Amino acid sequence: MKKFISTIFLALLTFLAQAQILTPVTWNVALNDNNGSADKEIVFTATLDQGWHLYDMELPEGGPVSTSFNFETLNGAELVGKATASAQPTVVFDEQFQMELRWFAGSVSFTQKIKVNDLESFKAEGYVEFMACNDETCLPPDNYNFSFDKSSITLNASSTSTTATSPNDTPTAADSDSGTKAQGNEPSPAESSSPTATPVAIGQLTNQQELWTPVIDDLKAFGDTTLSATDTNWLFIFIAGFLGGLIALVTPCVWPMIPMTVSFFLKRTKDRKKAIRDAMTYGAAIIVIYLVLGLLITGIFGASALNDLSTNAIFNIIFFLLLVVFAISFFGAFELVLPASWTNKLDSKADSTTGLISIFFMAFTLVLVSFSCTGPIIGTLLVQAATMGTAVGPAIGMFGFALALSIPFSLFAIFPNMLQNMPKSGGWLNAVKVVLGFLELALALKFLSVADLAYGWRLLDREVFIVLWIVIFALLGFYLLGKIKFSHDSDVPYVSVPRLFLAIISFAFSIYMIPGLWGAPLKAISAFAPPLYTQDFNLYDNEVHAAFDDYESGMAYAKAHNKPVIIDFSGYGCVNCRKMEASVWTDPSVKQILENDYVLITLMVDDKTKLPQTLEIEENGRTRKLRTIGDKWSYLQRSKFGANAQPFYVLLDNDGKPLAPSYAYDEDVTKYVQFLQGGLKKFKDQ
Repeated sequence: MKKFISTIFLALLTFLAQAQILTPVTWNVALNDNNGSADKEIVFTATLDQGWHLYDMELPEGGPVSTSFNFETLNGAELVGKATASAQPTVVFDEQFQMELRWFAGSVSFTQKIKVNDLESFKAEGYVEFMACNDETCLPPDNYNFSFDKSSITLNASSTSTTATSPNDTPTAADSDSGTKAQGNEPSPAESSSPTATPVAIGQLTNQQELWTPVIDDLKAFGDTTLSATDTNWLFIFIAGFLGGLIALVTPCVWPMIPMTVSFFLKRTKDRKKAIRDAMTYGAAIIVIYLVLGLLITGIFGASALNDLSTNAIFNIIFFLLLVVFAISFFGAFELVLPASWTNKLDSKADSTTGLISIFFMAFTLVLVSFSCTGPIIGTLLVQAATMGTAVGPAIGMFGFALALSIPFSLFAIFPNMLQNMPKSGGWLNAVKVVLGFLELALALKFLSVADLAYGWRLLDREVFIVLWIVIFALLGFYLLGKIKFSHDSDVPYVSVPRLFLAIISFAFSIYMIPGLWGAPLKAISAFAPPLYTQDFNLYDNEVHAAFDDYESGMAYAKAHNKPVIIDFSGYGCVNCRKMEASVWTDPSVKQILENDYVLITLMVDDKTKLPQTLEIEENGRTRKLRTIGDKWSYLQRSKFGANAQPFYVLLDNDGKPLAPSYAYDEDVTKYVQFLQGGLKKFKDQ
C-alpha cells in the first residue's frame, strides 16, 4: 500500500465504537487590526483534544493532507508572504508513510499577513483544510470556513492614501497554496468596478474557448439518442426498485404482516367485494406513500444535489456507517425500531377514522413498522437512483419498490385461500435477516470505497476490498451450513436443499474472487470493487489506461499528432463505468483501437481535487463556482455535450467537433467497435 493499510481497520473500529462524529480540532480565526495600519494579520488558532495532532503545512507528496489556508475571495488586499506557525512542529519518521512527518499537538496558531489596499472593497473569504490523527486512527480531511469584510477593520487616513491602488490591481482570488499571492490580478472591466467577480466563459479562463463551444446540435444532427437516453433510464431504476420491494417482502418486518393485514380487511365487512376493494385500495395507498416520499426527496434536494451527494465523502461515510449499524442489528445485537408512540398514534387514527383515511393510516403504519428492514433497501435504492442523473429517478425507484410490496396484499385479499399455503413465520425469516446483514456489510464497503476514491485517500485499495469480500461471503457460506449461529437463530437440525445451494454459491463466489488478489479483472464485481490501478501487486496487464486526464492537454496532443479523440466521462462512484472498462475495453478488438487509433482522455466528474483557482460560470441564469477538477469536467459535459450521466463517450476531431453520435452504457462489444470505427472513418474522410 502506498498509504497505511491499517488505517482502514482502525477507522472501522473507531466508527463502530463511537456514535458521534469526532471533532478533535477547534478553530478560531481572528483578524488583527494593528491600530489602523494597512498591514493586517489573520491568525488561525487550532486547539486539539488530548492525544490528537494536526499536520504541518507543505508536507511531501504521497503523505497525509497538509494544513493549508485557501483564499477563495480576496478583494482590496493582497497576501504578504506565507503563513507562519507559532511553534516548531514535532518531526518524526513515519514507518507507514515511509517519510518524515511534521505535526502539532495541544494548540498552535498560524499567522498570515495581508496588506489592505482598498478598505471599501475589502473582502476575504476562504477555508482552512486540515487533517487530524491520533495514535489509533486518522479522520478524513476536513475544512473550516472563514470570512471578513470592511466592517472587521479600520484604516488610518495616511494608510489609505499611501497604500491605495487602482481597482484594476485588486486581487480577486487566491490559489489553493497559502503561500502564493492572490490570483486574478488582471480582471475583466466588469470586475474592476465591482468587488465581486463577474462570471466569464470558462474557455476564456483556460485560453481554449473553441474547445468549450457547445456541440449539442452537431450530436443531434448525427441522430444522437444517447442525450435523451442517459437522462431517462427509467426502466433500470424501476426494475431495481421492484427487486428491492421483493426482497423487503421476505424480511421479518414485512412477511408476518401480510396475513394479519389481509385478514383484518376481510373481517371488516361481510361484503367480500368491499373487503377486496379496501385491500386493493390499501395496496394503492402504500404505492402513493412511497411515491410521494421519492418526489419529496427530489423536490427538496434536486437531482444534481443528490448526484453530488452520491460521491460526497461525508455522505458516503455516513451511509457506510448506517449500513454497518443495520447489519449489526440484523445479526441480532440489538433491534432498530421507530418510537412505539408513532405507530400507536397511527393505529389509533386508523381505528377512529373510516373510509379512505382509515386505509391510508393503516398503510402508513405498515411503512413505519417495516422501517428497520426496508430502510437499508430504500436508502441504497435512492443512492442508485441519484447517480442515474434523472430528476424523477427517486420517484420511479420508489414506485417500483412500493408496487412489489403492495402486490401480495391485493392478491391475498382477492384469493384468501392462498393464505393457507403461504409459509408461516419462523426461523427461516431470521435466517433471511442474517443473510441480508452479510450482504449489507459487503455493500457498505462500496460506499466507503467511493469516498476513498473520490478524495484519493487510498485507504481501501482493491486488494483490501477483495479480501474483505472474500471473508464476508465465506462466513455467509458457513452460516448457511449452520456452522455459525447468532443469538436469535433457531436450531438447524439439518441443512435444507435451499441452504445448501446458497452456501455453494457463496463459497464459489469467495473462491472466484481469490485470483483478484493478483490482478485478475473479476468482471462480475468490477462495478463494486475499486479499479485495478489501486492495486499494488498486479499481474494482469490487459486493462486500458487513458493517456490523459486533462481535456486541454489531451486535445493539444491530438492536434499535434493529427489523431481523433475519445472523451470518457467517468466517475469514481460510477458502477456502469467500471463494467464498461472491465467488460468492453479489455476486449482485444476494442483495446487495439483505443490504444493505437485514438487519444483516450478520461475525465472524472467526481474528482475532489481542488482547482488552482476557483472558476465562476454562468449556467441557466445562475452563477456557479467550480472549485474542484470534477466540477470542471462535469460542467464541460453539461455545457458542451448536453449530458450529465456517466459513462458517456464522445468522439471528437482536433477542433473539438463530434465525429459520431455519443455512446452511453451498453456492454455490446460489437456495437462499441462500430461506434469507434464510425468515428475513425469520419475523421479520415475529413
